[in-house]
Amino acid sequence: MKVVVGMSGGVDSAVAALLLKQQGYDVTGLFMKNWEDDDDDEYCSTRQDLVDVVSVCDVLGIDLEVVNFSKEYKDRVFADFLREYEAGRTPNPDILCNSEIKFKAFLDHAMDLGADKIATGHYAGVREFENDGRVEYQLLKADDGTKDQSYFLYRLNQAQLSKALFPLGNIYKREVREIAERAGLHVATKKDSTGICFIGERPFREFLMRYLPTKPGEIRSLDDNRLLGEHQGLMYHTIGQRKGLNIGGIKGNDHAGEHEAWYVAGKDMKTNVLYAVQGHEHPALQKEHLIAADLNWIGGRAPRTQWVYTAKPRYRTPDQPCSFDLIDAEQAGIAFAAPQWAITPGQSVVVYESRVCLGGGIIV
Repeated sequence: MKVVVGMSGGVDSAVAALLLKQQGYDVTGLFMKNWEDDDDDEYCSTRQDLVDVVSVCDVLGIDLEVVNFSKEYKDRVFADFLREYEAGRTPNPDILCNSEIKFKAFLDHAMDLGADKIATGHYAGVREFENDGRVEYQLLKADDGTKDQSYFLYRLNQAQLSKALFPLGNIYKREVREIAERAGLHVATKKDSTGICFIGERPFREFLMRYLPTKPGEIRSLDDNRLLGEHQGLMYHTIGQRKGLNIGGIKGNDHAGEHEAWYVAGKDMKTNVLYAVQGHEHPALQKEHLIAADLNWIGGRAPRTQWVYTAKPRYRTPDQPCSFDLIDAEQAGIAFAAPQWAITPGQSVVVYESRVCLGGGIIV
């Protein structure tokens, strides 16, 4: 069986390729270049990543394809990313990047190369099962709960999952580095990449300002509408944000401690006002209910309503018990058993039943 592995230059995709080769697959590596606007060594590590991929493929004895998806990334991912920020929401580009680039543009290209499957270094799993005579696929959490990436894959569909392999689904990160070291792969100790998908880690506000010009407005206290300061644009701020407000020395109301930090609690797009509250535990930052739209259910069916599931309103949040209520085909309500901190429009909420990722939607 021919498998094309998406290789990023990191240890995870390198070990995914290694494991598949050891299991007897006919493996080809594929390196994607997806960003060209300012591809320099300060923030974008594309050149070094490609050097690392070439080295890994040489050690593994596998062929390497290099493909440029910069246009697809700009049209399908980055344009949406900017639209969401301009509307005052906080999108998660990694999720769109997976559904539109890694499991669409890359998948289509791999099929053109004659692949039977594609594989990535994601920490997740796929389970194939039979349902009423039909073969269906479930997306599963990884065994390593600290690295599980099923949250970022919730927008995949049955066709995409049927072609996907996740060799690291039942392996812990520390084992991945050990496997790479034993195999003589120099990326065994390479630092994991962070930042925006394919764009890298960079000063975020300065980066966004190049595409979305400043639009100064007032920062006010949500509690008493006092003027606290000025912001440079609502799109540069997100709910729960603490740093970068430059209002740290201003006292809050009587209920907040004098030295407690200020947090972004709301945005008024019509008046261009940014609202802040003092104190991490302020009630305005605690919500028990959210509405999600742009829903995607991996099995093609919405979860049963009035059933207890768990959900993650952001990636780093532990699974939270919740109930699910389908409002219509486009929207769902999720009620949490306990208040959740800084639920943020534009982020994704992902619903689980035990280890199975059912799907989710965008928080509105």
